[in-house]
Amino acid sequence: MAGASLLTLFDDIATVLDDVAAMTKIAAKKTSGVLGDDLALNAEQVSGVRAARELPVVWAVAVGSIRNKLILLPLALLFNALAPWAVMPLLMIGGAYLCYEGFEKIAHSFLHTDAEEQQEQDELLAAVAREDLDILALEKEKIKGAIRTDFVLSAEIMIITLGTVATAPFMSQLTVLSLIAVVMTVGVYGLVAAIVKLDDMGLYLQRHAAPGGLGSVQKLIGGGLLAFAPLLMKSLTVIGTVAMFMVGGGILTHGLPFAHHWSEDLTHFAQGLPGGQLLAAITPMSFDTVLGVVAGALVLAGVSIVSKIRSRRA
Repeated sequence: MAGASLLTLFDDIATVLDDVAAMTKIAAKKTSGVLGDDLALNAEQVSGVRAARELPVVWAVAVGSIRNKLILLPLALLFNALAPWAVMPLLMIGGAYLCYEGFEKIAHSFLHTDAEEQQEQDELLAAVAREDLDILALEKEKIKGAIRTDFVLSAEIMIITLGTVATAPFMSQLTVLSLIAVVMTVGVYGLVAAIVKLDDMGLYLQRHAAPGGLGSVQKLIGGGLLAFAPLLMKSLTVIGTVAMFMVGGGILTHGLPFAHHWSEDLTHFAQGLPGGQLLAAITPMSFDTVLGVVAGALVLAGVSIVSKIRSRRA
């Protein structure tokens, strides 16, 4: 009898762990858009920091990110316990905010010329090169700004994850939220640390290349890393923006019944076309992305109108 009870306990534990793993996988997939944006933004935050101080700055921001999540995680659990009805509205707000952030990036690139962007970058580099500049103060400002940005993105991650586990038992909620918080923090800042040091690794390989054929290979790899680093930064920004539209639009699609029906109707229609299986697979993602772009444009327009009204009253 005792043996049977023990086996039952083991079976229950295995079932819970299996559920937690499944929910964590779903939550990680849904928060991928925020992860891409988080990665790109934090990599950009250390631009202008001297090479020797890049990793200390990344570490300081990572510690701040851990503190953010230690604040947000119990708040998310408390909120779900006291007002579970508000999880979906919060998810919708988070989805709309993701779409707004993505569209604001696109709008910014159209509203500012390449010359203006280059001027800002040149001014930043010139400021860092000044001997009388308080480097520690500059670092502190960058760290504070990065931690503030991380707080917003971490809140989005917690809300999206909470939507996945809202009806699960408390321990499953706690486990999934904790796992996502740890994985996202380690993943993002580990990758950020690697990305910001790519150019340094390339420079090191070129400067310390051994003579002969092996040295030529080292120089070739170093040159490739130096060329690849800026391309990677630009690619991350693009991928992160597209992912924000896809994830934010997906949240809105599931939260708006009419949008969900449109997505299903388009998917069924795509199945009847040549290559229907492939089209049916990409149609929901495409619909989510388009809806995300439209939602982002509408939110940005609303924010711009409110800002103009406030500026006129001031």
